[in-house]
Amino acid sequence: MADNWLGPSPSPVLVSVVTPTLPQFPLRSHSTMSTLRSQNPNHLRCSSSPAIPSPSPPPPSLLVFSGGTAFNGVVEELKSFTTRVAHVLPVSDDGGSTAEIVRVLGGPAVGDIRSRCLRLADKSTSEAVAVRRLLGHRLPLDSRQAKSEWYDIVEGEHSLWTGVSKPYRETIRAFLAYFQNQILRRSDESFCFSNGSIGNFFFAGARTFFQSLDAAIFLFSRVSDIPSESLVLPVISTNDRLTLGCELWDGTIIRGQNEISHPTKGHTEPVNKGSSSFPALPSRIKQVFYMSSEGQNLLHEVFPAANPAVLDQLRNVDCVVYAMGSLFTSICPSLVLIGIGEIISSKSCPKVLLLNGTRDRETSGFSASCFVTAITDALNRTYGNPHKSLENLPNQYINTLLVPKGGEVPVDVQRLAAQGIFNVIVVDSIRDPKAGVVFDPKSLIQALAGVIGRCASKNLTVVQ
Repeated sequence: MADNWLGPSPSPVLVSVVTPTLPQFPLRSHSTMSTLRSQNPNHLRCSSSPAIPSPSPPPPSLLVFSGGTAFNGVVEELKSFTTRVAHVLPVSDDGGSTAEIVRVLGGPAVGDIRSRCLRLADKSTSEAVAVRRLLGHRLPLDSRQAKSEWYDIVEGEHSLWTGVSKPYRETIRAFLAYFQNQILRRSDESFCFSNGSIGNFFFAGARTFFQSLDAAIFLFSRVSDIPSESLVLPVISTNDRLTLGCELWDGTIIRGQNEISHPTKGHTEPVNKGSSSFPALPSRIKQVFYMSSEGQNLLHEVFPAANPAVLDQLRNVDCVVYAMGSLFTSICPSLVLIGIGEIISSKSCPKVLLLNGTRDRETSGFSASCFVTAITDALNRTYGNPHKSLENLPNQYINTLLVPKGGEVPVDVQRLAAQGIFNVIVVDSIRDPKAGVVFDPKSLIQALAGVIGRCASKNLTVVQ
């Protein structure tokens, strides 16, 4: 659970560290609570009929800005608290098997979206597990073995189809076959199946068939039986390829998410995002932006519109969460779009930053306040067109910080206080052999539930 000390902090700096407890929200239950009306004999009743129990309030709604990896580890635990979650993800990934699909077929990157859909997929039946196993499968690294296994899968002869009923089998195979047909039609491009994701191939087949990313997400959600109130939303709804760029403080421009975050030797090479795996950037990152697919500098910057569905969800949710992960390539690409900062700054609700437990190539030397500054600059579009920038304060975007206990990122409480952020909660952590210090999922969701519950209680008191 939460620690009760962050280190010496001289007055008047006050950092609230609260032991998180679960508020009285129903956990995935839509049944009526057994709370009865008052039994006070002086209570005025209109009839002698038995009192009707009040319906339970719906579980809280969240919008989470994240990438496709770091937040996945807590998705299952989050479902036990609420399934009313809009997961907003970028579509600018250009690494792994996603890069090969984009290279040959074009279109937006679907890897992060596929990854989150699989985490949200149903596991309650043996068939659901079989479908999840199939769509989560990766082909071998060896290109010949990968191609051979792919043909076994698309022809329906692979053991991965065991446990998948005929209706599901025919639906999934149809879009895998359509994907195969599309890459064969590009006779000038030789597709490499090495380390390919079957889920990515299914997604790409559906997107090219429907000519709609949203339709592909809907189909994937239904096939993998994601709860209807759980939404997976691309921050930009497009059929076009999107390229992420960044400007460093020394003026260097880097093109491509992969080159910014974790440069690799080949498109399909497996990625280890640990900070020790890659050379340090020559300078800190100043800003991220979108650029044309062939662009090389800020003169080729483009300005895609935010997905209207994201803006609609953002206006109505009970809590906004900036998840842990690659700060500049997973979180900020969703924040720099017009409309995002405007809506978040206008909301009175918990706005929670989940601080990373380790630093990576993008955040070398960062303290907690540096993360806050980067998010504020992205939402304000500080270094973009001055006519379209905002001047909101950090605490208009972030009012709570959840920190993994024993993490590498220093929590500079005085600087956070100067930014107007006083509610800092230390949460139990675990050590992952690959990722290092990460949040303990159960403790994190309890802390998040506590933050939302206290805010709801305060608002209820104000209304009363």
